[in-house]
Amino acid sequence: MIKEGRKELKRYGVLFTCMSSRAVHVETASSLETDSFIHALRRFLCRRGPVRQLRSDQGTNFIGARRELKEALEEMNHDRIRSELLKQECDWINFKMNTPGASHMGGVWERQIRSVRAVLSSLLSSNPTRLDDESLRTFMCEAESIINSRPLTVDQLTDPDSPEPFTPNHLLTMKSKILLPLPGNFQSADAYVRKRWRRVQYLTNEFWSRWRKEFLLSLQERQKWSRPRRNLNVDDIVIVKDVNTPRNAWQLARVSAVYPSDDGQVRKVQVALADSCLDSKGRRTGPMRYLERPIQKLVLLVPTDNKD
Repeated sequence: MIKEGRKELKRYGVLFTCMSSRAVHVETASSLETDSFIHALRRFLCRRGPVRQLRSDQGTNFIGARRELKEALEEMNHDRIRSELLKQECDWINFKMNTPGASHMGGVWERQIRSVRAVLSSLLSSNPTRLDDESLRTFMCEAESIINSRPLTVDQLTDPDSPEPFTPNHLLTMKSKILLPLPGNFQSADAYVRKRWRRVQYLTNEFWSRWRKEFLLSLQERQKWSRPRRNLNVDDIVIVKDVNTPRNAWQLARVSAVYPSDDGQVRKVQVALADSCLDSKGRRTGPMRYLERPIQKLVLLVPTDNKD
C-alpha cells in the first residue's frame, strides 16, 4: 500500500530471474491485469534486452499476456516478416508455463520470490502508507541491488586468499566495484520524517540486515533422500490430491496421457476424472473432463499391469 496525496493505492511486485545466472529484476505493477503485466515485461526487456523463453505459473495475467501477444503477431499480414521473426526469435517470446497445481516446478523463481517477499512484506506492513509511488520504485531497485550482490559460489568463501566471490551484479554491470549506500546515519526515526529519500534508505538498511541473515541460513547444505520410483503409465488408476475436495471424498481418475521429460522420467500427466461424468445416481452424464496434473499430486491406486 502506498499513499498519493490523500489516496491509498495498492501496488504489486513483479520479479524476473535469470535461469542461468540467478540475477533478479524487480518491477512494480499497478494492478494484476494483463495490460499491467505487459507494461512490466516491456520495461524489463527494454532495460535488460530480449529473452528467448519466459517461464511462469499459469496465472490469469500471464495466460492473457501470452494470448494477446500471440494474437498481435498473427495480425501481421506479411508472411515473410512473420516467418523471419519466428526464425530469429526476435520480438517474440516462447512462453512455457508450469502444469496447473505444480508450484514446485517453478522452484527457481519461487525461492527468489519467497526470500524477497518475506522481508518486504514485514517491512512494508510495519511502515504502512509511508511511501509514495516514486519511493516504492526506488526501494524496489535498492532491494534488487542487494539481492544481486549475493555470492553465487560459496566454496572459497572461507579462504582469505581466494578471489572476490562472483555475483550476478558482475554480469549485469560488468563492474567489480560494489554499490555503496548513501552517506548518513539512518535510524528508525527516519521512517517518519518528511524527507522520503531518508525513509527509503532506512528501509533499505533494514532489508539488507534481515535478508542477509535469512540468506546465510539458506547456504547450509541439505541432503535429500530419494529413491527411483515407477513412472505412471496410460490407464493407471490414481487418486487426485486436492485441498478443495470435500471431506471423505476420494477423487478417482484414470491416466489418459503421459508427458516424459528429456531424461525419460514422467513428471506430469493428463488424467480423466471419473466423477465428472456421473450424476447423483451414478449414471454417466456429459463428456469426460481432462486435467493436467504433476505426479506429486497423484497417488497410484491400480497399476495397468494389475487391473485384476
